[in-house]
Amino acid sequence: MANKKLHKAKTGKNDEFYTQFSDIQNEVNAYIEYNPDVFKDKVILLPCDDPEWSNFTKFFAQNFEKFKLKKLISTSYAYDSKHVAEPYQLSLFESESPQFDKKKTKSNGKIFTLDRDLNKSGKIDINDLEWKYLEGDGDFNSKEVIKLRDESDIIITNPPFSLFKDFMKWLNDSGKKFLIIGHQNAITYKEVFPYIKNNKMWLGKGFKGGATHFINKYYTDYATAGDHQKGMIRVSGVVWFTNIEHGRRHQPLQLMTMEDNIKYSKHKEIRGHEYVKYETFDAIDVPNTDAIPKNYKGIMGVPKSFLDSYNPDQFEILGYEREDDIIQVGIKNLPEEFLKKYRDNGGTGHITKGMKLLCFYTYDGIPKVPFSRILIKYTQDWIVNHPDDFNRR
Repeated sequence: MANKKLHKAKTGKNDEFYTQFSDIQNEVNAYIEYNPDVFKDKVILLPCDDPEWSNFTKFFAQNFEKFKLKKLISTSYAYDSKHVAEPYQLSLFESESPQFDKKKTKSNGKIFTLDRDLNKSGKIDINDLEWKYLEGDGDFNSKEVIKLRDESDIIITNPPFSLFKDFMKWLNDSGKKFLIIGHQNAITYKEVFPYIKNNKMWLGKGFKGGATHFINKYYTDYATAGDHQKGMIRVSGVVWFTNIEHGRRHQPLQLMTMEDNIKYSKHKEIRGHEYVKYETFDAIDVPNTDAIPKNYKGIMGVPKSFLDSYNPDQFEILGYEREDDIIQVGIKNLPEEFLKKYRDNGGTGHITKGMKLLCFYTYDGIPKVPFSRILIKYTQDWIVNHPDDFNRR
């Protein structure tokens, strides 16, 4: 139900989901542990932010000296440009400030900066934030914010999911380091997947269980009683996208051989059966990441969740479950006979003649088009360096 609310939010452009402080801290700590100086002398830009309400600004302002930042910049998007029905909430921080402007408060974005001990307390922290109104509404595509982007070193934010594709293009055009939140479905966007495939982008440490609660002013949380948190909405399938190194992505997957998987796997699709092969591509289907055989040299189709454990030293990414103009690996057209059997067996997916998709027959002969597969194989270096595994076959 929460994901239906997410879709409604995207459609209505009201997807202002504020990230919890603890989620930001948990993710950022993974980069600090890997490289304590990852943020040292860096200018961090937090676009698509709302510094008066957002925890991103609070977190990095609080840790300004600890991370040895050079400068912190946050920008917000003007209320009038959001075109939302919800009433405007004016913060005390703004209304009691000397630069408060009643004419600009709803029409202009704001910029918050932190780079000096403004109040002479002996340390730089959140109490030293300076702010002013932007000339425009704070749209990340505006010349004003693009200039800030180009002057920064690292971009960190939770962009509106409805604008994720546009934001990724804006981000990739910058060539900057980044850490942003998005939905797992974005992995196969043309603005995302080629960068993942070419090892220029990867997933961060991630949210526990692939889900989290966002602070949200507009929607009721329909999560089950055990997962419900007042004033928040639970969203599953959310991930961190980044191009900053962290230790988890270099941890190899510990796996069983194909033979042991067939004997002992906890997954019924694998235990007691041979791995099925695709009808339209020379590869085997692996429905679960932990069922990847450690001694198979060929190509494998694995679920998107594999990217949570993806180690570029161990695996090479080739493509995904369909052939398109962005990624081409040689997937063939769906056979007419397969398509007929698929329909005869109650298949209702949006599948038509001429489509180039992965498909297979299950061990009991049922035609199936798997949901969301990424095509991978072991790197040649990994094969060479693990002869005991691959010489068995």
